[in-house]
Amino acid sequence: MSTVLHFDPNVQENRQMAPPQDLGAHVRALRESLGLSQRALARLAGVTNATISNVEQNAVSPSVASLRKIVRAMGHSLADFFTREDPQHSRRIYRAADLVELAMGPVSLRLVATGDAKHTLHMLHERYAPGADTSSEMLSHPGEEAGLVIEGTLTLTLGDEQQTLGPGDAYQFPSTIPHRFENRGTEPCVLVSACTPANFSG
Repeated sequence: MSTVLHFDPNVQENRQMAPPQDLGAHVRALRESLGLSQRALARLAGVTNATISNVEQNAVSPSVASLRKIVRAMGHSLADFFTREDPQHSRRIYRAADLVELAMGPVSLRLVATGDAKHTLHMLHERYAPGADTSSEMLSHPGEEAGLVIEGTLTLTLGDEQQTLGPGDAYQFPSTIPHRFENRGTEPCVLVSACTPANFSG
């Protein structure tokens, strides 16, 4: 995987966010709470004014990259954004239906999320459709990540090394090493992963 996905915001992505019930209202409420105009937020996020307007009106379904840029410009991570209304600080047990879907389509990322800022890692249940990958480019970001393949096969490119992992195989490495994850198999790949720090901001 990469537990922190880096998508090119200039490329039309088929990976879309699984939004809160009203994603636009969430973005608008956070922006207004910070006293930012749409124009100011667009400038901070490096997107167009029209992008902010369309997102707030739910006229478009933003890619992971676009929404991350907007949310980060307001000082939040994606995990903070998706869980900020219900922190559940004391929660310890999560049923399958409780995991927060951060992305849907070829790559599914289901996050164990409490909204508690004191967390030092994030854990995810991931699913890669055949042919899916984290990005067309190698990823590199602060932190550490590890994962265990449950079903299917996952091809991991780590620096100059490339390995294919199957059920029961695992990985762990500093996320500063350039890396890429892809499913080159014909069956879905399922894995459980964790990353630090717990900001999911990339």
